[in-house]
Amino acid sequence: MASQRTATLIGLAAILLWASLAVLTTATGTLPPFQVLAISFGVAALLGLARAALRGGSGWRELRQPWAALALSTLALFGYHALYFIALKRAPAVEANLLNYMWPLLIVVFAGLLGGVAVRGGQWVGTLLGLIAAVLLVTRGRGLQVDPAHVPGYVAALSAAVIWAAYSVLNRRFADVPTAAITVACAGVAILGSIAHLLFERTVVPDATQWGVLAVMGIGPVGAAFWLWDHGTKRGDIALLGSLSYLAPLLSTLLLVVSGRAEPHWIQAVAIALLLIGAWLSVRSSGAAR
Repeated sequence: MASQRTATLIGLAAILLWASLAVLTTATGTLPPFQVLAISFGVAALLGLARAALRGGSGWRELRQPWAALALSTLALFGYHALYFIALKRAPAVEANLLNYMWPLLIVVFAGLLGGVAVRGGQWVGTLLGLIAAVLLVTRGRGLQVDPAHVPGYVAALSAAVIWAAYSVLNRRFADVPTAAITVACAGVAILGSIAHLLFERTVVPDATQWGVLAVMGIGPVGAAFWLWDHGTKRGDIALLGSLSYLAPLLSTLLLVVSGRAEPHWIQAVAIALLLIGAWLSVRSSGAAR
């Protein structure tokens, strides 16, 4: 139990790092999303490879993993972040960010559907509250009057949430794979991002500030955070991590508003409250099941 508690705390550290991802992404300004993806993950991959080189033979051996594990982590990291960056570029930052943070609730549900855990009634109620929160965010309480210009961003944010929740649960099947192996997935994401950028986007040369932001992203929320999350999801309490994950949207939304990159709106407060209640119900039910 002590080791599981420690692993859960390590996963929590990743959640705290991710709270900065939205404000950092918006700080990249006009940089195309796939270019941001390629550069930030390239930084993370280089740091991981440098660590392996410093450790010598043992460091390189830690990068070995089954193809299934590599495919899952690479495709999940690429798909999630591509959709997340697209969402923040094509929809209001706060709304897109909070829609993306339906993944903690989905983790609890997927733990039952994919992880063999019985899904309790409270978990379904919690998921329904998350859906209501999502609808409120998209419509801003004005019925079904959704701004068509923002629909691609909203869809991208919700799709990112589904991908990340599924990955977090399925990742437990590869608990024997060393956490350092995530470096190879980061390199794969950087390559896929570069290909997508060259195919679909026009390159924009980052200025000094943007290079700094990309470096910070690669070191923190797109780098170290994945090492921490990999360890936490494989060896920690996945249901508790799902609940604790709601610290991220609270801190993330606060950072967006304080930095002036988003305007506060009362609907956001209602949505956060519903998401938190849903998370509490989900984890309470999960605890009752044990």
